[in-house]
Amino acid sequence: MLSEASKPYIDASVPVLRQHGVAITTAFYRNLFIEYPDLKNLFNMGNQAQGVQQQSLAAAVFAYAANISNPEILAPVISRIVHKHVSLGILPEHYPIVGWHLLGAIKEVLGEAATQPLLDAWAEAYGLLADALIAHEKALYERSSIAPGYLTKLKVKNIKQESKLVKSFELVSIDGMPLAPFKPGQYVSVAVDFSDGSRQLRQYSLSDAPSNQHYRISVKRESYQTESPAGRVSNWLHDHLRVGDALFVGQPAGDFTPEVQADETLVLISGGVGITPMIATLKHFSEVNPTQKIIFAHAAQSKDYHSHQDDIKQVLQVMPNLEVQTFFDGVVNDGENIPNEFYSRMHVEHFPEWESDSTKFYLCGPTEFMKCVKEQLTEAGVAKHNIHKEVFGPDLLSELF
Repeated sequence: MLSEASKPYIDASVPVLRQHGVAITTAFYRNLFIEYPDLKNLFNMGNQAQGVQQQSLAAAVFAYAANISNPEILAPVISRIVHKHVSLGILPEHYPIVGWHLLGAIKEVLGEAATQPLLDAWAEAYGLLADALIAHEKALYERSSIAPGYLTKLKVKNIKQESKLVKSFELVSIDGMPLAPFKPGQYVSVAVDFSDGSRQLRQYSLSDAPSNQHYRISVKRESYQTESPAGRVSNWLHDHLRVGDALFVGQPAGDFTPEVQADETLVLISGGVGITPMIATLKHFSEVNPTQKIIFAHAAQSKDYHSHQDDIKQVLQVMPNLEVQTFFDGVVNDGENIPNEFYSRMHVEHFPEWESDSTKFYLCGPTEFMKCVKEQLTEAGVAKHNIHKEVFGPDLLSELF
């Protein structure tokens, strides 16, 4: 717990961080990479180039300062960060490096306003956070019996073009040994080594039902946009990975694991490539409990961009209580009147009725999409604690608060 002596300084930092947070985190990353260039391998350098990683960290630091005395709010954030760190192989020795450069960035940006008592208070606050993360990460590493940062060399068994921008890659063990178990909704890190000597890690949801014989990831080709560079890893996987090739993959991680109680409806809501953890969940229930009541709602630009249509058709054959609804917001109706297809943005008013106040809703997709759907669910009377979101990329931290 933060000491009484430090608390006033952290509380006073909240408006300062709101104003100068991005400048602090920008200085932090710049100085960190100058002294430790190898750490670039642990960060998405595309997000760094856009500046969105800096903005996300600033929002997270601000939220941490604002809620440092409220462990109930911080607990789910700690869990989400821990799983992400384990997927990347973060080690205890990384934390002093980060702490040193974070304090240095605060001092650099705030100048004389960064008094020694203020820096001491932030050193204490950061130390508490680091200790909590290290302890939780140690427990996860020990539970999996895998060394931090260990990557398994897997072979590509099959590749399928799921939609215009998404390919699925089925991965199997090279030596025939069983793969590490996972829960539907979890993800793995994939490592790609480039010709310039750099390595980049990306996280992709496992898009098939749990199996110790194979993994499947579904990767969206991230094309160049005016506001963002092309995805270096996703484009490499699409352009270069072939059947028979090897790929280095980390252990499954993530705490976005949809579960239901008996006779309760499960509502799975996705947009774009956010369909991947939902497909894994759907296929899981088709195997272990095919009578499970599920509302599966997905939003795509058009049918050409709608991934995993074959999986949905297969599951519909064995799940009598599955209701699928699809929303296409990038095209107009072509004249066909297909039940449960809507040519508009997703709106929960079109969903079938759910039974009770305890129904759980799981969302995955672009940040604005999830924000919009969450607002609709809240307006429809769904309690906040019954809405669960999977967040990737630079919004991983800030979106949780």
